[in-house]
Amino acid sequence: MKNIWIKPGDAARILRAGGVVAIPTETVYGLAGVAFNETALAKIFEAKKRPTFDPLILHIASLEDVEKIATVFPEKAKKLAEKYWPGPLTLVLPKKECVPDLATSSLPSVAIRFPVHPIAQEIIRLTGAPLAAPSANLFKHISPTTAEHVYEQLADRIDGIVDGGPCTVGVESTIVSFTEDIPVLLRPGAITLEMLQECIGEVKVKKPTSAPGKAMQAPGMMDSHYQPKTPLIYNPPKEMVFPPRTARLAFGKTESLLPITLNLSESGNFVEATANLYAYMHQLDDACYDLIVVDAIPLEGLGVALNDRLRRASIKGNL
Repeated sequence: MKNIWIKPGDAARILRAGGVVAIPTETVYGLAGVAFNETALAKIFEAKKRPTFDPLILHIASLEDVEKIATVFPEKAKKLAEKYWPGPLTLVLPKKECVPDLATSSLPSVAIRFPVHPIAQEIIRLTGAPLAAPSANLFKHISPTTAEHVYEQLADRIDGIVDGGPCTVGVESTIVSFTEDIPVLLRPGAITLEMLQECIGEVKVKKPTSAPGKAMQAPGMMDSHYQPKTPLIYNPPKEMVFPPRTARLAFGKTESLLPITLNLSESGNFVEATANLYAYMHQLDDACYDLIVVDAIPLEGLGVALNDRLRRASIKGNL
């Protein structure tokens, strides 16, 4: 078998040649391909088994790169970028014609992010072009926050993996669209609604719904997403009867008749819980439980992003 573990320089050479590689970011690991290479984009969709109606995020390594792929950079978007880039924030802007329709699901807008992870930045600079890089996992499965998570799902489907250690944020980026008069929060993340509003004022929130087969405004908006193989129920009803092999993913000091298997954060810290979420979901999924139940998490601050991911990961009809 080929050596799947590669260095940043090797990754850049593979990317320039039209290949696809997994790279670390602070949010989750991304499956990268050159954004202007339609063959590479097609390889990303094929490797992930991802439908083409789910657009990709283009990753850049400087604020100046926005001008290469967006027709306008509104003042409020620029203000957010100056405050939170590099970091876990994606801006949706009107796109230039050079951006392939395959990257944007034929939408007139493009999603752009400037990651803070130094290895991601190095690979983008060495490649010399923006990189499309959705999460490096099979479509709808748990997102990867370590290189090992990527290996388990995609090792035989991609050209290499760059190991940059565990992701520090642990959930996908906040996505804000600037295609309407008022900015719209499309996906919650580590940059919370309150942080956005403090920086630029009014921000609308899009209701988390999707229409499979129709182009979505941004990645990660499917009603069912981020799912383990083991059925997961978020905030189960008190009267529910659990099977013997049920794992409980706790949060803080929440009381339950079920013993704690893992605790996202014993102190109830949102940042710690977010960083642990996908890693713990992978761990419980690999342990062959019959069911995973997750304690309720307050719907405030970063808890909004946690609720969003867990709602999408949960089997339906239980919320």
